[in-house]
Amino acid sequence: MENKKLNLTMIMDLYELTMSNGVFDSDMRDTVTYFDMFFRRVPDKGGYAIMAGLEQLIEYMNNLTFTDEDIEYLKSLNLFREDFIEYLRNFKFCCDVWAVPEGTVIFPQEPIVTVKGPIMQALMVETMLLLTINHQSLIATKANRIVRAADGRVVMEFGARRAHGYGAAYYGARAAIIGGCTGTSCVLTAKDFCVPASGTMAHSWVQLFEDEYTAFKTYAEQYPDSCFLLVDTYNVLKSGIPNAIKVFDEVLKPLGKRPKGIRIDSGDITYLSKKARKMLDDAGYSDCKICVSNSLDEYLIRDMIFQGAKVDSYGVGERLITASSEAVFGGVYKLAAVEKNGEIIPKIKISENAAKVTLPGVKIPWRLYDRETGKAIADVITLGHEKIDSSEPYEIFDPVHTWKRKVVTNFVACKLQVKIFEKGKQVYENPAVSEISKYRAEQVDSLWDEVTRFENPHTYYVDLSEELWNLRDTLLKKLNKSNNKE
Repeated sequence: MENKKLNLTMIMDLYELTMSNGVFDSDMRDTVTYFDMFFRRVPDKGGYAIMAGLEQLIEYMNNLTFTDEDIEYLKSLNLFREDFIEYLRNFKFCCDVWAVPEGTVIFPQEPIVTVKGPIMQALMVETMLLLTINHQSLIATKANRIVRAADGRVVMEFGARRAHGYGAAYYGARAAIIGGCTGTSCVLTAKDFCVPASGTMAHSWVQLFEDEYTAFKTYAEQYPDSCFLLVDTYNVLKSGIPNAIKVFDEVLKPLGKRPKGIRIDSGDITYLSKKARKMLDDAGYSDCKICVSNSLDEYLIRDMIFQGAKVDSYGVGERLITASSEAVFGGVYKLAAVEKNGEIIPKIKISENAAKVTLPGVKIPWRLYDRETGKAIADVITLGHEKIDSSEPYEIFDPVHTWKRKVVTNFVACKLQVKIFEKGKQVYENPAVSEISKYRAEQVDSLWDEVTRFENPHTYYVDLSEELWNLRDTLLKKLNKSNNKE
């Protein structure tokens, strides 16, 4: 959307430019670096997350150009060398990029995007890379939780008016479809990404007319093939449902049409849905669907189903589009290696917080699948030159509690990342959002139920190869020894 109208190259933190300027006139200027994006924790204490946002990242990288206006602004800051400004004026993206495809189930610590390229370029893409993947992965993950809670019932994304800006509404709706929503109320998202547009009517339509019956009658006459009435403007059981049934009888039935449904947006929805279902059934409209909305999330939906609510579909807005229960995905972008004289030198960041210690070197994330069940066994991160041979037994081990080991047999090992850019040229074809959503469903189905549950999900293991574990251990010991010297 906005990338089609605006040049987003300058969506970057200032320090990315100041650091690039700092190395421009040094022997590090052309240093080739490897950066990984990964995240440390699944939102909402869930068992897994959903990768999303790659298409928009690709679009951004394909359009990296500093305009004359950008250049003049940067010059006005009096921070940058003139020759660096000229470099930006003639900027051409030339990095290699690998990424996990959208819709893939992802887990903490594994690289989901890897950028290889000159240090200045690898630095400059950090902000947009993070905000794009973080935002859409967060919404796709939240949407999938809500869809799973609905247990096969339809979930529609209704959150545009509650989103944090129009970009969040537009791309958040896209991510929600990837996560499993069947449609969106955001017309622009529906149009641009070829997904179903969903909606009924607002309370203002009912209030506009002299009475509820007239409002319903007028709507049914306008939309006889898609009549969906909002029945809670005044009183669901005493007014809304009776007037809806009367309109179904007097307007739709003579035309040979059937109502699509009614929507309830307030009150004790579980109770009201049960009463509404009986009233509709008794009137001969057992095929009339009941849709509900009103600040729903996965827990409310799950409770409603447990309590016997008679609901066919859910319109979920603010708590989905803002991921209000935990509104940060937390992906980070860290240096993993540099090339010097043809040699790859691994880099590691250490911290007092063990969770913030990074994995060094050029790496490949793999997923091991059981050949018989098709279920995912574990992920393994190896160094770039390593191979996992599915024809041979492979030992995996807990990277923290290293004595916990298991020999895996009869499995298939699949690389998680695919190449997206080769020397700045796109070499990957973006699938349609509908295809991504289908792939996501297959991915989630490959997980054991214990991993997908909401409370205390089973920890899905992301293991390290023996060689990568040893490299990290060696670097940690080396740095610890160096830092403890007097």
